Amino acid sequence: MAKWHAFGRCKTRLSKDIGKSNSAKIQSVITKHTISVAKSLQKTKLIDISIAISGLGEKNCKRWSKQLGIKRFNLQGKGCLGEKMKRQIIINKKFCTQNKIKNIIFIGTDLPDLCHQDLLNTLRKLQHNDLILGPSNDGGYWLIGLSEKIMSSHLNLPFINIKWGSENVLKKTIDNFASIKLKYEFLDKKIDIDTIFDIENRN
Repeated sequence: MAKWHAFGRCKTRLSKDIGKSNSAKIQSVITKHTISVAKSLQKTKLIDISIAISGLGEKNCKRWSKQLGIKRFNLQGKGCLGEKMKRQIIINKKFCTQNKIKNIIFIGTDLPDLCHQDLLNTLRKLQHNDLILGPSNDGGYWLIGLSEKIMSSHLNLPFINIKWGSENVLKKTIDNFASIKLKYEFLDKKIDIDTIFDIENRN
């Protein structure tokens, strides 16, 4: 899930402290880092990458995806984050079925500390769990991994009754699964870069 690093339209909270130009540069660098990490696993054929883009039209999305070296892209579309993620699952279902892909992993692009081991851990944990979450410092999550079981039978559960951007996104996501017997596991907590405070507290 990536946002185009437009001047004044990305990292708005961070831009208040370091300026719009610098915040746009940070968004660009972190996005490229995230994609680089994912591509390192794609080379070993462990994953396939699809980038979901906001902030650009389809023609420019295609151009940017090509620059990033990613063949498959989609527009995020309208709505809240939950609606956007659900839309990507629906869009990618046919490709997943054709290529016998059972799980979908969503990664944000606010993580300078993301490494290939994070994704390897997610793949390993998905072999024995239905849901994998990477908690973030702001109460949300930096990664969500969904099993075939969730996508086929409980697609709405990860995304309903959640106030996106609030400090209880992670808790509400877990609460949504309380009524059914699904197994979930956590990754290590990471810091999303949204403010100058997040940068200062990385170490």
